[in-house]
Amino acid sequence: MAAKKSNPAGNTSDREIVISRVINARRELVWEAWTDPKQVVNWWGPTGFTTTIKKMDVRPGGVWEHVMHGPDGTDYPNKSVFKEVVKPERIVYSHGGGRKGDKGVSFEATWTFEEQGDKTRLTGRMVFATAEARDHVVKAYGAIEGGKQTLGRLEEYLGQKAGVRPFVITRTFDAPRELVWKAWTERDRMMQWFGPKGFTMSTAKLDLRPGGIFHYCLRSPDGHEMWGKFVYREIVAPERIVLVNSFSDEKGGITRHPMSASWPLEMLSTTTLTEKNGKTTITIQWAPLNATEVERKAFDESHDGMTKGWTGTMDQLDEYLEKEGRKVSV
Repeated sequence: MAAKKSNPAGNTSDREIVISRVINARRELVWEAWTDPKQVVNWWGPTGFTTTIKKMDVRPGGVWEHVMHGPDGTDYPNKSVFKEVVKPERIVYSHGGGRKGDKGVSFEATWTFEEQGDKTRLTGRMVFATAEARDHVVKAYGAIEGGKQTLGRLEEYLGQKAGVRPFVITRTFDAPRELVWKAWTERDRMMQWFGPKGFTMSTAKLDLRPGGIFHYCLRSPDGHEMWGKFVYREIVAPERIVLVNSFSDEKGGITRHPMSASWPLEMLSTTTLTEKNGKTTITIQWAPLNATEVERKAFDESHDGMTKGWTGTMDQLDEYLEKEGRKVSV
């Protein structure tokens, strides 16, 4: 029988969670967003969560009490005590929380803010008492994915705060929301309408789940091929889809806009569907993600072109829904 390997003193790799992200904002702005409760409520928690802060005293010995509200209505009370606050470099606190009926969550967290030019690498390291406690949090709470989503929301919040004007377009269709949702989320249906006016989709792979990918190829009327990719962040059927959109290549990599070297590599896209009197209104919002100042400017100056492209796409969706409606009525 093989001997069980011992865990060397000081090695916490089997009982820790580490998440990290390079935020496109100066360190002082990231620090302020993390330590100001009026800003924290705008981004703290995984996608779809909201947060109520009862107390947040960011100093050694200070207490942070807050309740996270899940999309399904579940409340998660949390209490942390700050142990170390070194502005603008590091925050350390002990944390306890969970949800009703669960054995709870406790760990020590260290957040570091590393300056990288005009950007900031924000890293959170949570150390648990045991490997079992760490595994429980990963399985029961989705802590790793939730942490990634939280940092993504912080980046989005700081981008909006920096004055990026999102692109928004709305269209109402004479079709029930259930059908419109299927048109947006089923591969075979999307292949019949998605893309600017006159474009067709020649190939597509769809994995509809948070973290899943939609990888597709559009062919222009003159035969030119253009690849694109969605990476899904949030799917709330039949109401809401949040994803990161980018140009791509045949292998699924991220590429530059084929006609604009200054176009943002990634776009955060939020699509909402609302139904009233048998009709469905779609609202699409786009904003640059992890973009440079040059890329944000290019985006801001391209709203008219995006309106034209999306209007053509919506026209093709309208034609598809009308055709599907006729099939149902026959």
